[in-house]
Amino acid sequence: MQTKHLIIGFGKAGKTLAKTLAQKGESVILVEQSAQMYGGTCINIGCIPSKKMKFLAENGSDFHQAIIKKNELIRTLNQANFEMIDKVATVITGKASFIDAHTVQVVREQDTLTIKADHIYINTGALSRIPNIDGIDTAQNVYDSTGIMQLDKLPQHLVIIGGGYIGLEFASSFAEFGSRVTVLETGDIFIPKEDRQIADALLGILNDQGVSVKLSQKIQKIGNQDGRTLITTETESFLADAVLIATGRQPNTDLALQNTQIQLTERGFIAVNEHLQTHEPHIYAMGDVAGSPQFTYMSLDDFRVVRSHLFDGGKYTTNNRTFPYSVFVNPPLSVAGLTEQAAKDQGYQVKTATLLANAIPKAKVVEKTQGMLKAVVDADTDKILGVQLLCEDSHEMINFVDLSIRQGLTYQDLANHIFTHPTMSESLNDLFGAIS
Repeated sequence: MQTKHLIIGFGKAGKTLAKTLAQKGESVILVEQSAQMYGGTCINIGCIPSKKMKFLAENGSDFHQAIIKKNELIRTLNQANFEMIDKVATVITGKASFIDAHTVQVVREQDTLTIKADHIYINTGALSRIPNIDGIDTAQNVYDSTGIMQLDKLPQHLVIIGGGYIGLEFASSFAEFGSRVTVLETGDIFIPKEDRQIADALLGILNDQGVSVKLSQKIQKIGNQDGRTLITTETESFLADAVLIATGRQPNTDLALQNTQIQLTERGFIAVNEHLQTHEPHIYAMGDVAGSPQFTYMSLDDFRVVRSHLFDGGKYTTNNRTFPYSVFVNPPLSVAGLTEQAAKDQGYQVKTATLLANAIPKAKVVEKTQGMLKAVVDADTDKILGVQLLCEDSHEMINFVDLSIRQGLTYQDLANHIFTHPTMSESLNDLFGAIS
């Protein structure tokens, strides 16, 4: 087979690029290894199903019914994504590997295809990283983030290995379903990237929800005991009904890249330039596999970078990209820009302010009063350097704040902005009004 554009992987960047190229009249083939992954990680095993379960947990759903509703949503979105691309491009389901820099072999259930392409785009995402722990391969009831969302029974005690954002999101959801949750983190600082005041506030909220976070836990082995799973650390043991491995994700580069000039970074990601080109200039890599921040919206932005290079002279690149992010605990934690410590480390003189969520009228209306907001401002210019929002609806608020930072607004601009009432966003008046 011959095509002008071959896309490997049905993730956000890949599917958006496929649709865009096809609409421009280009010949496009999109290869996806599994029919269960049409639409990519976010739709099938990542953001959407996990946030659906979070929503159902917060609204009192039974765990078993939540799994059923989540699966129904996935099936609908998976099919819709397949149909969207299948209408405009050729979708092939099979395992891709490079024969040479312009030729890819695709092994399907019924046959093997050889595809030659002028341009190739790799969007194969990342896989759960499974740590090398004694007994982990034979222990019962051990799951990654995909498997834990397929349980048919709520575990009475869930142990999560890994205190990063994915682990904390599942900890919050399962605690609200009714599980007792223990998080084992090897590091000695809780979410070390985050502001310490905000981190302490989140830890207190998780404790109130029934989540126990244990730091400095060096896990020695995992084994079976009477149908349950025994996790042994250097200092204590934990008996669990289910164990979630949430120790990060690693790039999915099983593509016979050695048959090309494509190189990997020290961390195993595909090495790319600011246009997302690999060492084979006609081959691009996008999303998680290219080492981009592991968020769906950053994969979408990678599409914009590639589109710009193909059709707009490469004006838009990955250089100096900034972005907000949210951690979907309850309430969500959302961050844009620099923390106080990071700003000081970069040489800024700063002014800060904090606001407790229980001071926000809308928080009282919806009875979601836990949390804290913090702002960091450049003392010399009054420009906003960063904001951390641990409160209801922070994941919506943070986009406005991030845009304010990008546009170089001062804290007075937000302190005096006219917001609708009652809303969570109007709390930004009080937060920035308290800068001193």
